Amino acid sequence: MAVAVAGVLVAAGAVTYSAVAGDDGSGVRPPAADSADAGFARDMAVHHQQAVEMSYVVRDRTTDEDVRRLAYDIAQTQANQRGMLLGWLDLWGLPKVSSKPPMTWMGMSRMPAGEDGALMPGMATDTEMRKLGTLNGRQAEVFYLQLMTAHHKGGIHMAEGCAARCTVGAEKRLAQGMVDAQQSEIDLMAGMLKERGAAPRP
Repeated sequence: MAVAVAGVLVAAGAVTYSAVAGDDGSGVRPPAADSADAGFARDMAVHHQQAVEMSYVVRDRTTDEDVRRLAYDIAQTQANQRGMLLGWLDLWGLPKVSSKPPMTWMGMSRMPAGEDGALMPGMATDTEMRKLGTLNGRQAEVFYLQLMTAHHKGGIHMAEGCAARCTVGAEKRLAQGMVDAQQSEIDLMAGMLKERGAAPRP
């Protein structure tokens, strides 16, 4: 087990290094503070943090093993990716917070201010997060699956933006991996909602 963990850490370190030094190790310059690479890293770190919080909330509000397993997987995956994104910003010597509105790097600078804490597309509002914390059992499962489906759709939109606009190879690959994985989870959650007599929110 220790060898496997060490291998994962070495691989993560290699990806992080390649994001700064260039895929061929030639020492390309890190991206600028207003680049798509930096904007995606900042915004997706925030987006991921809410998914992690949401997943831990529902894990404690239901005994359904399928939902608990999905929530745990999402929380672990997105927490790890968030750490990588923030680590890249550190290695690039860039701030983790920008004075510009979220999604500016995608040409959405005129996007209205986030409603009730929902800073970016797909994010749950503060009111919705509080509501999730009051539900139990099937109600919690359905509401979580609906919120997370919308969250993933917003995340995919952003990740597709990075895949098209980012210049750092490792980050573009991470973004495309997010698109593929989150679309797969959206399909899974659609089936889980159907089993519970519900559907994704329009």
